Amino acid sequence: MKTIISASRRTDLPAGYPGWLAAALAGEEVSFLAPRGRRRVVDLRPDSVHTIVLWSKDFSRLLADEAGLRTALRKHRQLYFLFTVTGLGGTMIEPGSPPPERALAELPALIELAGDPRRISLRFDPIVHWEEGGTVRRNLEIFGLVAAAARRHGIEDIRLSFAQWYGKGARRARSRGFAFLDPPEEEKAAAALRLAETAAGFGLRLYACAQEFLARVPGFRPSACIDGRRLAALHPDGEPASAAKDRTQRPACGCTVSVDIGSYAQACPHDCVYCYANKKD
Repeated sequence: MKTIISASRRTDLPAGYPGWLAAALAGEEVSFLAPRGRRRVVDLRPDSVHTIVLWSKDFSRLLADEAGLRTALRKHRQLYFLFTVTGLGGTMIEPGSPPPERALAELPALIELAGDPRRISLRFDPIVHWEEGGTVRRNLEIFGLVAAAARRHGIEDIRLSFAQWYGKGARRARSRGFAFLDPPEEEKAAAALRLAETAAGFGLRLYACAQEFLARVPGFRPSACIDGRRLAALHPDGEPASAAKDRTQRPACGCTVSVDIGSYAQACPHDCVYCYANKKD
């Protein structure tokens, strides 16, 4: 079967490295540093690629055809976009990400490029709780804005999870004076139930990304952000794709097999305080 290319879970290639990605696509092959220091070469010829899945918090440089990236992508038969909008862009939590209104304004052009709004999934991920000025704050209140935009543009699903404070992210937060909170699962589940009610009002499906407790909340389904069955059904030629679980991901992740071409050595421009991957600090 043809390969599903993920670009990328490890860093935001469309926002941070459009020239690098455009050159890789133009050369129809990419060499990159995979985890654990392994050098890997991947075939990017259009005849070998089923779908290119693009992950980003900001597609503006792609949409502007910076470095010819939009042009280079057009020779591939299917593009699928995982667009993260948390409502925290422009704050100390996501200083390099655009504010939500500016990010959501990209949707019409992105849908035109995708050719079908079903080839776009919004990610309200992660949900963050923190203390500021003696008050507990969270980005849950922005969800209605994101849900309304999805509905308005014909997008059918939103994927989300709650922030997981791994060691590196927790150390970064403390060094920046960010008082993050990690509520118990019961509190998170209650909040998720309210999100499910909001989503139902907009006719949207909610998917829990790699969190088993969240997938058990009524109104949620387990997520496969990269779903070979869905990508095969959406493919303009009906091209089959692997439905096998991607065993390089976490056990609760439902994603199917793909090849990720990003590298943790490519520092992400968004500098999110909760990120476990960024090499900057």
